[in-house]
Amino acid sequence: MTRARRAMDFPLAAHAPCDNTMIVGCAGYWLVRRIYGRFMFEILYEDEDIIAVNKPEGLSAIPERQPEPAVRNESLFEKLSAQRSEKLYIIHRIDKDTSGVIIFGKSADAHRHFGRQFERRTTQKVYLALVHGLVAAEQGIIDKPLSQFGSGRVGINPQHGRAAVTEYLVLHRFAAHTLLEAYPKTGRRHQIRVHLYSIGHAIVGDRRYGDLPLQRQYPRMMLHAQKLTIRLRNDQLLTLEAPIPESFDRVLQTIESA
Repeated sequence: MTRARRAMDFPLAAHAPCDNTMIVGCAGYWLVRRIYGRFMFEILYEDEDIIAVNKPEGLSAIPERQPEPAVRNESLFEKLSAQRSEKLYIIHRIDKDTSGVIIFGKSADAHRHFGRQFERRTTQKVYLALVHGLVAAEQGIIDKPLSQFGSGRVGINPQHGRAAVTEYLVLHRFAAHTLLEAYPKTGRRHQIRVHLYSIGHAIVGDRRYGDLPLQRQYPRMMLHAQKLTIRLRNDQLLTLEAPIPESFDRVLQTIESA
């Protein structure tokens, strides 16, 4: 019987060797763990311009828009700002139920510098996604415009949507699921989730896209922002790498041993 493999057994999860591009999160770097309430997250990197965090799933990256402020849960941004007693700046975001790399600026100048990279699409992002079904092609490109609807859902809109492109690569096929690397070339809301759903392969555990009774059987949404490459103000490239969470690994082990 095949041994149940941890996420670390798959090629993408092996710690990349450090080369001329600084890789933070690879073997040899110290990760500072902080606990806030029921959430524990890691400080992946910090300098005078930014702080990079491995966000856990279930914690909003930035303040949520809700009609009842009294019941709104604190976001990662708010927790960090309060704990550090300093002004932080929102540069980008990842979905509440997605885990992984996110950065915040520590000054207005840093906010402009790094925000411009996201606007101009010069950052490089790598996500790990487990999807339902067996993806046939070894790799592919999904080029479908997206629009946001009043319900909070995002959908394909060829006529009036905003350009959105996602590339993907198959890493491993299980009996009824596929593990992918996804490379979003644009930064639309729910982009990877909607694009994969549109080709018949919803992300496992995604309760907004896919069959809800089926999705509720999984403890988390299986999408992890694993790597982010940015250019520092000294012109050096920096690759931030977020270790794969135990919650993600446990789902993989369960599926492998089923």
